[in-house]
Amino acid sequence: MDKEAMETPSYQEAKDKMAIRRPHSSIITLNVNGLNSPIKRHRVAEWVIKQNLTICCLQRTHLSSKDKNRLKVKGWKMIFQANSIQRKAGVISGEIDFKIKKVKKTTEGRFMIKGIMHQKDITLINIYGPNQGAWKYVKQLLAELKGDTDQNTIVVENLNTSLSDMDRSLKQKINREIISLNDTYVHLDIIDIYRAFHPKTAVYTFFSSAHGTFPRIDHTLGHRDSLNKCNTNHTTIFSNDNALKLEINCKNKAGKTTDTWRLNNMLLKNNWVREEIQKDQEIHGNE
Repeated sequence: MDKEAMETPSYQEAKDKMAIRRPHSSIITLNVNGLNSPIKRHRVAEWVIKQNLTICCLQRTHLSSKDKNRLKVKGWKMIFQANSIQRKAGVISGEIDFKIKKVKKTTEGRFMIKGIMHQKDITLINIYGPNQGAWKYVKQLLAELKGDTDQNTIVVENLNTSLSDMDRSLKQKINREIISLNDTYVHLDIIDIYRAFHPKTAVYTFFSSAHGTFPRIDHTLGHRDSLNKCNTNHTTIFSNDNALKLEINCKNKAGKTTDTWRLNNMLLKNNWVREEIQKDQEIHGNE
């Protein structure tokens, strides 16, 4: 695991103060399209600090494992990188009350971090989809990680494609593959957080010069039952790319708990589960 600690007494003191006064956390996903230039790395680091972020998920850093010391943000505690041959993804975790429980990486440069943030469980999955067959890759990845996903899961992804007609400036219909991917999200009770907050608003995060279109190809997804923890989800500009920023409320809320039982629809694909349900209905159907 590529991890770099940048701790000084002043940084530690600032972290402790921030952990106390911050009522929320902010997560952002951004396609940086290469960070080999020292000037660009400096610009990204300055931009991250100005955005007052908690966690920054970077796509396409183009940094290799030996470059792990190149990306530094003053005052930030942890840097994680999952470097493939294509060097596609990285994540930075900042000055927060964050304890790591588990890290999983794939050979393609995508990864998952499970931890405790402000005394709350969180699972963060960072995905950069390939130019071709992103839907198939994501479905396979979610199947592999389904044992680690729950209502505290947040997926940040750049799929090089949109998830709905509204996310395209020309309003082309999405194809069968994306419909199939959306069905997988439904079965896992995962929703597009931005679209949940802005059901009728079109927003774009990228300009395709080849097609002359503006799509939204960056997404933040979360469990349906955790939507009330999200304060907002909006875009913020960095260079030619728009980043997607998610605000999460980390306070304990009085009243009803959201830890309610829900059926995982993916289980219904197992024959033995359906057989057990049928037997139970036959036994208790008339009660």
